[in-house]
Amino acid sequence: MTEDKSSDAIVIGAGIVGICTALALREKGFAVTVLDRLGPAEATSHGNAGVVSPWSCVPQSMPGLWKSVPKWLLDPAGPLTVRWAYMPRMLPWLGKFLGAGALDRLPAIADAMLAVNRPSLDMYHQLLAGSGDETLVKDCYYLHVSRHADGADTNDLAWRLRRERGVPFEAVSGDVVREIEPALSPDIKSAVLIRQQGRTLNPGRLGKVLAAKAQAMGVSFPLAEVRGIVPLPDGGYRIDTEGDSHAAGTVVLAAGAWSVQLLEPLGVRVPLEAERGYHLIFKDPGITLSHSILDADNKFVTSSMEMGVRSAGTAEFAGIDAAPDYRRAQVFVGHSKSLLPALNTEGTVEWMGRRPSPPDSVPYIGEVPGYPRLFHGFGHGHLGLTGAPMTGRMVAALATDEPLNIDMKPYRLDRFGG
Repeated sequence: MTEDKSSDAIVIGAGIVGICTALALREKGFAVTVLDRLGPAEATSHGNAGVVSPWSCVPQSMPGLWKSVPKWLLDPAGPLTVRWAYMPRMLPWLGKFLGAGALDRLPAIADAMLAVNRPSLDMYHQLLAGSGDETLVKDCYYLHVSRHADGADTNDLAWRLRRERGVPFEAVSGDVVREIEPALSPDIKSAVLIRQQGRTLNPGRLGKVLAAKAQAMGVSFPLAEVRGIVPLPDGGYRIDTEGDSHAAGTVVLAAGAWSVQLLEPLGVRVPLEAERGYHLIFKDPGITLSHSILDADNKFVTSSMEMGVRSAGTAEFAGIDAAPDYRRAQVFVGHSKSLLPALNTEGTVEWMGRRPSPPDSVPYIGEVPGYPRLFHGFGHGHLGLTGAPMTGRMVAALATDEPLNIDMKPYRLDRFGG
């Protein structure tokens, strides 16, 4: 067991949030160890859509969303599925999710999301500077496209939330958007173009590049499956792993959807669902996209990456340990071909990951109530890649008692009550 020192910090979780947190803590002078059963960015952080979206401020739960749910559930190719045997277990979370979509709660939620996401693109450029891999994150547009002429109604609630927060967007016709992205189908009739966005050409490699930077700064990444967090009598924590243990004065829980399992033995219960998402890579696509594209009709995102064109999305609720249903990934064949008619759909790679989704789309960031110097940074839902750099900075500031010009109440673990 390592000696317990106040300058030692353990980060639990080697996803993109944990990596960015380790970098931020190391810059503050901590001796940092990152514990995970997998290598850096090999789980959920490997398989996302690659969107770096600084202007993301619209939560998943919105007024009236429930009206669309039956239609989605009855559609085998729809954006949402629930394994019915799991439904009773997710009902408490679902009630909080629907409550979070109340009209009067949206402005505060949108502000809290934006505070975490807004610096992301600039921070990634800073983190990658001098690495030799600066082009892993590119500036681009985010195109929300629809096959309906009225599909891009910028007067609806979601776009009003964005407008009120200064999001730089404009509605354009399908003809204009095809000038920007020629591979799009002529069936696209309307779109909204969001500026000042970014995308990564390889989310997994981005995490590994940043982890290599952290290692060069002295951060260690031993492979270890964390089994428990044990408070020590004189302060600090012992982290039990399979066959070993580690101790540190500061611990950060950044284990994504697995974080709640480690908090429960401490008597801390947090509403979080392992919202499962799928992707499909078209290895020889025959086309190249310059921007991230959201198909607003079929609710998925597609983008060109180093390994081909990746289409990603859908929401599946089945619990954290259920086996993947790769029919959910194969749905992207038809959807992607509809969006990109010239796409070669022969030769694909399918994948499933677990998004750590709180009811209100606001991540959990802060100090665990009742456990001094046990910090947390998880629950980013669809926006882990985007929110990771600022989350790391926020946690590092809390760990060093530096002032944050951010109201931390919206990110508390106990904001939904006991």
